Amino acid sequence: MTATTSPSRVPALAGLRAVAALLVVGTHAAFATGKLTHGYVGSIYAHLDVGVAIFFVLTGFLLFRPWVRAAARGSAPPDLGRYARHRIRRILPAYVMTVLAVFALYTVFTPGPNPGQTWYGLLRYLTFTQIYTDDYLITLLHTGLSQTWSLAVEVSFYAVLPALAYLLLRGEWRPRRTLAALTTLAAITPLWLVATTAELLPNSAGMWLPAHLAWFAGGMALAVLEATGARCHATAAVSLAIILFLAVSATSAPVTKSLMYAAIATLMVAPVALGSGGWYARLLSWRPTMWLGEISYEIFLLHVPIMAVTTYLVLRWPLFTGSLPGLIAATLALTIPAAWMLHRYTVSRRPTAAAQEAVPTERGPGVTPSLSPLL
Repeated sequence: MTATTSPSRVPALAGLRAVAALLVVGTHAAFATGKLTHGYVGSIYAHLDVGVAIFFVLTGFLLFRPWVRAAARGSAPPDLGRYARHRIRRILPAYVMTVLAVFALYTVFTPGPNPGQTWYGLLRYLTFTQIYTDDYLITLLHTGLSQTWSLAVEVSFYAVLPALAYLLLRGEWRPRRTLAALTTLAAITPLWLVATTAELLPNSAGMWLPAHLAWFAGGMALAVLEATGARCHATAAVSLAIILFLAVSATSAPVTKSLMYAAIATLMVAPVALGSGGWYARLLSWRPTMWLGEISYEIFLLHVPIMAVTTYLVLRWPLFTGSLPGLIAATLALTIPAAWMLHRYTVSRRPTAAAQEAVPTERGPGVTPSLSPLL
């Protein structure tokens, strides 16, 4: 299905989702092949999970933007019913199908201990509550769905966003006041992580929404800046993001890592979010990259179980051995077609003409529409 790109759609953001998804695949492959212990290079591989921060910044930007635009124009805020329907319609079908398929697969595929593979675990994963427990790693971790902790965080952000938008944007439109409030919101993250490190909270609390509010706040701040007409030079932003990434790869301190991830991800999104991407936006708008971005959510859902099956049954490599490029290539070769089919079945086949008009997306001509800025 084709459509003309509207001013509210930024095609490069779809390409950026592809980059984020590939970063996550890369860090998981590095773990599976034992490359995370290879000194500073291994630490770089470990920090490729910055892709999750990029996803969260994109979510903060794209979902907060309609509220910001309404406040700036003095118009009515987004309809909450429509907002909820679109979130549910985009997230649940592919997620539920993946969870059920993975639980079925792991009844016969048992490469190792898997505490989440129980009826209770299935209920918790289907309700996005798997991370709300103590000793998550030994009580509810499912090795085929380990990446879905971030979806539990996403869903909690969806739930609180309308209230946050009301608090941040009530009254007269004042961008500086809103940006100051977002800074305060982001400050919750380091305080929460310190409390978690000091064992004042459950040991799984480092996965909960407050531990990642700074990432979402970065995207929300970009939505405010976009409404003011701000611009961001791509070369400067991307160069600084790379420098910060190389720097954060030398540390594992939770607070430092989280705040630097927020800065890196915001810098990566800023040039295209603020309409001044230049060469960077053109690169991300390359048609194959955009296509991968459209199925990035499905890639994210499927790559972990497919990587496990590929490692143990196809390549027959013991855990923490094997070739990193080989595992990435083999995983993507199997994941991309499966992700495309899942996307086609759960998104593209729906009659979504009315929804497309209601919800701006960042697709370009000739790209299957997506109803979500998510993964």
